[in-house]
Amino acid sequence: MGCFLCEAAKTGASKETLVLCQTPHSLVILNRYPYIAGHLMVTPIAHVSSLDDLTPQEFADLHETLRDCVSTVKTSVSPDGINVGMNLGEAAGAGVADHLHYHVIPRFIGDSNAFAVFGEIRVIPEDLEATYDRYFPHFSGD
Repeated sequence: MGCFLCEAAKTGASKETLVLCQTPHSLVILNRYPYIAGHLMVTPIAHVSSLDDLTPQEFADLHETLRDCVSTVKTSVSPDGINVGMNLGEAAGAGVADHLHYHVIPRFIGDSNAFAVFGEIRVIPEDLEATYDRYFPHFSGD
């Protein structure tokens, strides 16, 4: 089976694939297995595992898209904070080690915090379709 991020990049914005938007070099997609409602992933379209493998244009586009996603999460969800990060390599916890991606995770005072990582407990008060519908207008320009 191929890379799900590469496959998603072929669809453009789609509720079925959870793709919210695509730029010339980047993709924004909801995490199908979120730590908390509103968990986004921002990834280059190029199938690379290292930031060093991105061209300057791809690197700039990825980080501009990341900044836009943080802004969108702030205005759409009004979190108390936001985690932004990536796990580079399997040893670092990357579930998809061969296609780098950022996680953008809204955080709320009193949320489950590390339970999802250590206790395999996830509290998701909103289904993915509702989250997609909340975010999509911010990415589509509607």
